[in-house]
Amino acid sequence: NPACVCGCCGALRPRYKRLVDNIFPEDPEDGLVKTNMEKLTFYALSAPEKLDRIGAYLSEKLIRDVSRHRYGYVCIAMEALDQLLMACHCQSINLFVESFLKMVAKLLESEKPDLQILGTNSFVKFANIEEDTPSYHRSYDFFVSRFSEMCHSSHDDMDTRTKIRMSGIKGLQGVVRKTVNDELQANIWDPQHMDKIVPSLLFNLQHAEETESRSPSPLQTTEKEKENPAELAERCLRELLGRAAYGNIKNAIKPVLIHLDNHTLWEPKTFAIHCFKIIMYSIQPQHSHLVIQQLLSHLDANSRSAATVRAGIVEVLSEAAVIAASGSVGPTVLEVFNTLLRQLRLSIDYALTGSYDCAIAGGTKIIKEHEERMFQEAVIKTTGSFASTLPTYQRSEVMLFIMSKVPLPSLHHPLDTGKAGENRNRLTQIMLLKSLLQVTNMVNMLTALPSSFLDRLLSAALMEDAEIRLFVLQILISFIDRHGNKHKFQTISTISDISILKLKVDKCSRQDTVFMKKHSQQLYRHMYLTCKEESNGRAHYEAIYSLLALTSIELANEEVVVDLIRLALAMQELAQVNEDNLPLYSRCALYALGAAYLNLISQLTTVPAFCQHIHEVIEMRQKEAPYLLPEGVFAEKPRNLDRLGPEILFRQSKISEVLGGSGYNSDRLSTPYIPQLTGTGAERALRCQGREVGRQSGRISTSKPPATFLKVKRPLTIRSNSVAVEEQERERRRQVVEKFQKAPFEEIAAHCGSSSLDRRPPPSPSGTITAAYGQPQSHSIPVYEMKFPDLCVY
Repeated sequence: NPACVCGCCGALRPRYKRLVDNIFPEDPEDGLVKTNMEKLTFYALSAPEKLDRIGAYLSEKLIRDVSRHRYGYVCIAMEALDQLLMACHCQSINLFVESFLKMVAKLLESEKPDLQILGTNSFVKFANIEEDTPSYHRSYDFFVSRFSEMCHSSHDDMDTRTKIRMSGIKGLQGVVRKTVNDELQANIWDPQHMDKIVPSLLFNLQHAEETESRSPSPLQTTEKEKENPAELAERCLRELLGRAAYGNIKNAIKPVLIHLDNHTLWEPKTFAIHCFKIIMYSIQPQHSHLVIQQLLSHLDANSRSAATVRAGIVEVLSEAAVIAASGSVGPTVLEVFNTLLRQLRLSIDYALTGSYDCAIAGGTKIIKEHEERMFQEAVIKTTGSFASTLPTYQRSEVMLFIMSKVPLPSLHHPLDTGKAGENRNRLTQIMLLKSLLQVTNMVNMLTALPSSFLDRLLSAALMEDAEIRLFVLQILISFIDRHGNKHKFQTISTISDISILKLKVDKCSRQDTVFMKKHSQQLYRHMYLTCKEESNGRAHYEAIYSLLALTSIELANEEVVVDLIRLALAMQELAQVNEDNLPLYSRCALYALGAAYLNLISQLTTVPAFCQHIHEVIEMRQKEAPYLLPEGVFAEKPRNLDRLGPEILFRQSKISEVLGGSGYNSDRLSTPYIPQLTGTGAERALRCQGREVGRQSGRISTSKPPATFLKVKRPLTIRSNSVAVEEQERERRRQVVEKFQKAPFEEIAAHCGSSSLDRRPPPSPSGTITAAYGQPQSHSIPVYEMKFPDLCVY
């Protein structure tokens, strides 16, 4: 009897097989037989050495049921495996896990979406279990590949496709959780794994809009329906990046960059920015600079890509830099700006040559000039974003670095020649000054910058290009404005009551006083010479007015106020005498500029007689010559200026008299302002003065010949002497620096020792010598009279 034979053989089967068979009901719809499952679990816990056999037998039954399409029994087998896995944590569990993973892999290989989802759910439960014993040989390569493939599912049915994709994301999340913190497991951070995991998550993030468009309304969706592949992928990506250590950041970021390249997602840049916001907020703050460096390297690698692609990368850099402010931009701060400025120069070359190969004009790719301009503006914006994340001392380094890259005419910075070279120089100057302006908008530290920076900046203020001069003026304004007053002086006006401006005024600090003592004449001189440029427009005069006004508020003491008033009167004389043959508009603008500034400074000094004189002249101009006031010069057509009466001019004698009575230096006030030659750019000033003399020799004024001659002779004499003295001083400093850099320490020490003993105290202000030259000193020299070696003095 066959039944008897089967029954006999069944009785002889091993107990674990009988227990496994008993958990399956006759009808799979009845589900797992719970009482028998409890018996199987108890047996597995009592005899853990049998656990691997139980797993192997369950695996065998499941594979057979899958091939026979008995999916009800497949679900029961997986449920039994899950329960055994949750209950057993013994030494033998590793062998059982191998059988379990084999069954999960079998389900994932199936073409049935339900089986794929079933296998994924079991794997996720397994991933959440903390194993007591390590595994040295377990591999998850198949699961990474299969889950990544599920993330890209293209099933015809939309709901099924969504479920498969979500299962794939959950599976990848499970792999990450299972392996990321276990050094004995397969290294999930290896490029072979990251190149599959990260693009799969980004692919689902990328399709967020499709998912949102299918949702009828946020109010109608249930909690379960609210979760979609995009949200799940974002959560998984954040978890992955949050677990990334220092050495793993590069492997995690590189696939992101490649994915954005392959799918042309740098333009539009919305998705790229969204991705890197997720990255920057997810990684540990101290690792932020690694992401920045990856982006910079990618920008260099794409230096010949389309301008829109490069602009997208730069925009992402800008957003990432703002987020990285709480962390660190890294140790190579100047390298960041060097990369940006290099890309800026390349873009200028591309726009000028029309080719990505600067040596060959007319390349194969068509370069659109407006796209290159868009890229250049993006670089400038990003420069400002980076600068905003830096501490003050690093910002000063960045400003010095940018200024050193500006091509200016000098021995150390030869300019490109030819028409193309001139265009390249001009565009480079403008773009770098724009970048510098972005940095200065976030910092007010003019007094903390070295003289070399100010020298180069002011030398650019005398260039022929009007746009460059305007940028320099705007940079100076940003430097000086510490209390946010600059927007109140954007328009020139003769306002009758400045209290409505609500100016924020603070007392001039000692540091400001020292700065003005050292650099004020240089600053005044460049403002004066800038006024003489024929190509100045309304924006230039408004910028000069802002600069004068902010200097009066931020850096002024009594001496500075006197000099600024003299400067304003010199501008009036410049328009009146017109030795430079300025256009009629420029002369009227100078009259208006002087009126607006004297109106402001008279109200700041609050000397009644001074205010009255300024007010009277302004009233007379409103009646007789409104085109000499700011409100009229830019609105009305300028007229003939040859017949101006003295009543519409500000008189230096009157101003020195009224201010002298209030304690100001009347002698200095009565002395006309003459630009003093200081700092670099001296040769250009001499050339300018030479042109003035040449023009005057052709038309010597008959009205006041002695005054005109003295005006020319005195500055030339002073400046020629100053140049000689400056050259000697510069050579002496160079020799001192060279000696202290190259000489042996013993020689320097001996020289300093002998110098401090032999050196005499300086002459007193009256000109008398405190001790006879060559006479030995019997008493000690006071510290404030000692002359220290040059390099010891700050």
